[in-house]
Amino acid sequence: MPPAPRTLALVAPVAGFLLGFLDFVWITRVPYPFAELGNSTATWAVAAFALGWWVRRGALRAAVAAVVLLVVAVPSYYLAAALLQGDDPAVIVAPTSLLWMAFGVFAGVVFGVAGVWAHTPGWRQVVATALPVAVFVEEALRFAGKARTGYPGGWWNVAIDLGLAALLLELVGRSLRVRLLAAAVALPLAVVGAFVFTAVGG
Repeated sequence: MPPAPRTLALVAPVAGFLLGFLDFVWITRVPYPFAELGNSTATWAVAAFALGWWVRRGALRAAVAAVVLLVVAVPSYYLAAALLQGDDPAVIVAPTSLLWMAFGVFAGVVFGVAGVWAHTPGWRQVVATALPVAVFVEEALRFAGKARTGYPGGWWNVAIDLGLAALLLELVGRSLRVRLLAAAVALPLAVVGAFVFTAVGG
């Protein structure tokens, strides 16, 4: 059953706070290459997708909830850095933080809606299944580029991201046909995403 509005209003900001705070804890406590999963745009995007998946019905509700999740996660991340590492708390409202919040609005809408679409038969389900797969394939492409220049553990990160992409394809895809179509859609999306990420300096 879809969550009640009050439940969703509580869960979205709390989950956002936990996502940001625990993300920082993860990258400072977990050894590489697994630490990279914390500082990962793919991980955050899939968190927004998972919230939309939980919402199940109502694309607008899912989009708003996912936006709240990601926007709250950004200052929570920097708050953790200030509390646990002694970083300047001013970074919470710095331009970089605000830029990441703006990206969070965009990603929240896209992946929150995709989480709902994943329950909808037809082309929407295919696209929705492809999106969380594509973000991990895109990240794997970026790690492959880093690995070729000697980035430590880069090929391990490629393997981890591709493994997670395959796992998401299996978990989200509702049938073999949907999985095959989603895989075909995810690959070009990942390539385009990698070029965009490179273009904006990612």
